[in-house]
Formats: sequence, C-alpha cells, structure tokens
Amino acid sequence: MVERLSALRGYNKIGIFGKKEKAGIVMSEIKNLILYQVAAWPNTLDKVGTEIAQSLGLNKYPGPNRAIEGNQLSLLRIEPLKWWIVNQKISDLSIDDGTFLDLSHSRTLIRISGQDAATLLNRHLPIDLRELSFPVNSVANTVLHHAGVTLWKSNHGFELFLPRAYALSLWEVLLESSAQFGYEVK
Repeated sequence: MVERLSALRGYNKIGIFGKKEKAGIVMSEIKNLILYQVAAWPNTLDKVGTEIAQSLGLNKYPGPNRAIEGNQLSLLRIEPLKWWIVNQKISDLSIDDGTFLDLSHSRTLIRISGQDAATLLNRHLPIDLRELSFPVNSVANTVLHHAGVTLWKSNHGFELFLPRAYALSLWEVLLESSAQFGYEVK
C-alpha cells in the first residue's frame, strides 16, 4: 500500500502550548484515513443502507445527520442519500442500487477534544454544539473559515473532516484560536 503523506507534515508539532498550566484543548491528526462515500438512489435508500450496515457488521444504518460507531469502523449519514464509511472498505455496489467512491486521499481528519473543545469550535462554526443540540454521534456539514467541512461528534471528541487542500490553513486557524485555552498537540 502506498504511504500517504500528511497535509500537515512538518507543521504538526507535538507538545503543550499556550497557557502552560492547563490544556483545555487536545488536537491530533488521525493519520492514514480510510474513507468511502456510498450514495444511494432515492428508490434504493433502504436497500443500500441495510446492505452497508450488514456488510459492516452493524445492526442498522444511521438516520440523517447521525453516525453509528462500531469496534474499528464508523458509518456516518452525511446527506439524505449518502453515507461515509470510516476505517473500512466495502464491497462493490450494483450501479442499479447506488455508487461508492474512495475519498481517503481527499480529506484530512483532525480530532479535537478537551473541556474547551466545543467553545473553541463554536467560535468558528455556525452550529449549536451544546450536548442537547449536538449529542454524541451527531454529524453536520458546515463551513470553517470559508471551507466546507464535515463535523462528527464521536465518543472521542469532535472529528473534523477537512478538505486536504485547506487542511494546513484550517489547522493554523484552530491552533491560533486554541492558544487562549492552552492546547496539546498529540
């Protein structure tokens, strides 16, 4: 398998920065992302969703703007007729039922966690990230500093899927904003 070079290579300095007494933000890049997009036709939505869930060992497929986390993979419903499969490849899909596309090289995945993660992200995203409005396994397509991103609140924190071409500039924006909270890069 070809080794993918990170869009943040050389700019991702490990350590604690900003306020030294605490790190309210923990940021890390999730490397070697495996990301597949599956799209169904309107009349095959349930068939494709069920087929995907079964092939991934899940009981069901998620509804719109939701995700389901498995042991080593996740299934995100990013649009009414589209899912993203994280960390797992799927078998071919009949063209009569839908399509799939490998997006692994097109996105950079950043995880943001810590007690101040929602506050940091709310300074940049037009989404209410309070627990009642955006609970665990919520998914949203939104804009961060004029670039379209996908946000997923996983069991590990906030997962930001950034377009590879904008990953470095968005990383720098997030780091600069994190300094006021103190942050750790892992």
